[in-house]
Amino acid sequence: MPEITPPVPPFTTETALAKVRAAEDAWNTRDPERVALAYTEDSEWRNRDVFLTGRRRIVAFLREKWERELCYRLRKELWAHTDDRIAVRFEYEWHDADGQWWRSHGNENWEFAPNGLMRRRYASINDVAITERQRRLHLPPEASSAAA
Repeated sequence: MPEITPPVPPFTTETALAKVRAAEDAWNTRDPERVALAYTEDSEWRNRDVFLTGRRRIVAFLREKWERELCYRLRKELWAHTDDRIAVRFEYEWHDADGQWWRSHGNENWEFAPNGLMRRRYASINDVAITERQRRLHLPPEASSAAA
């Protein structure tokens, strides 16, 4: 029996918003295995200049990402949707091992399988160096120590 991850297509504005919130919540856990469960086993990704296919590669990619991008905090915003596609605008903040803070801005295009899992994710992302004082996205106090 195939995995089903509600909400499933066709999307309404309400269900598309729910999908975006669920993705934001999952990514903010910084748990690669949890995040990868939202994607089909053969999901196709483009993340910046990286192209990959499959959950195992997604997990490895995310593990490496969050080893570099420390104190990661993300916000996603629904941009548009159709029956089985969602466009998202996002920004996230993080710092590198040297303590330099970054704000990463981007857009994602998502396509979903009938069971609600994402079969394609295409992300375009740009990074801007910021000072700690310029940060807008902060971890809750209980998560700050775990994310350092």
